[in-house]
Amino acid sequence: MSRRREVDNIAERERLAALAGEASAQAAVASASATPEADGSLAAPTDLTAAAFFDVDNTMMMGASIFHFARGLAARKYFSTSDLAGFAWQQVKFRIGGREDPASVRASREQALSFVAGRSVPEIVSLGEEIYDELMADRIWSGTRSLAQMHLDAGQRVWLVTATPVELAQIIARRLGLTGALGTVAESVDGIYTGKLVGDLLHGRAKAHAVRALAAEEGLDLRRCTAYSDSANDVPMLSVVGTAVAVNPDSGLRETARKRGWEIRDFRTGRKAARIGVPSVLGAGALAGAVAAGLAYRRRERI
Repeated sequence: MSRRREVDNIAERERLAALAGEASAQAAVASASATPEADGSLAAPTDLTAAAFFDVDNTMMMGASIFHFARGLAARKYFSTSDLAGFAWQQVKFRIGGREDPASVRASREQALSFVAGRSVPEIVSLGEEIYDELMADRIWSGTRSLAQMHLDAGQRVWLVTATPVELAQIIARRLGLTGALGTVAESVDGIYTGKLVGDLLHGRAKAHAVRALAAEEGLDLRRCTAYSDSANDVPMLSVVGTAVAVNPDSGLRETARKRGWEIRDFRTGRKAARIGVPSVLGAGALAGAVAAGLAYRRRERI
């Protein structure tokens, strides 16, 4: 019976990952269509079957983008800094010594964007613009940005692929002059967030589904595409393209890259690499954890 339950859980996680990937690809295509190259901000691609896909956290940006976003929200009293600190500590303990329980992980992911429930999409996008300028713009890796520019100069499209909310991911992509972004899609009705996710976080296998779905929509030949990431969690995404590059890799990805003959790029100094490790752990679960902080803040307001 337990074996059957395990199989069912795996099948359900795969279904949600596929749903998340498809939703992200649809959002990416819709966003790109709404901002045509005619405005002069982005040259029209000339190599129509090749593209590059970049992870964000610790690949394109130092630290975790959603953690920076949560800091910005805390500064604006969406929830308290003590809530944020408490969440961060819980995430450290979990990620260092814990195991994922499918039921609890599923519950946290269902809540992953509930702190914006009832708020409008334009409001959150406007906040994202402000917080990017305050906390993220100076954290872009110049080396990784140059790699992205290399693909743009070759006439290829360049997409970010991240578990960060798609609206924030699209802001980062736009500010960097990239084509667009694949990110976690939060459900909205009539421009108001419901607090639920469409499928699941865009993480792990969901990223691979998103890249495949976008390639089908855009007519890309994945054998001619390149993907970049720092994390072993992104091996599924790195494995679906013709060229995989490990950027600032964690130990798991470094080992995989060496075994598979993937290129490794590291833009960190020794001291900086050590400092970046902890924010990465703190931020990795922030999408789910910021929710808990937001809910706690709202509960206190109601008391």
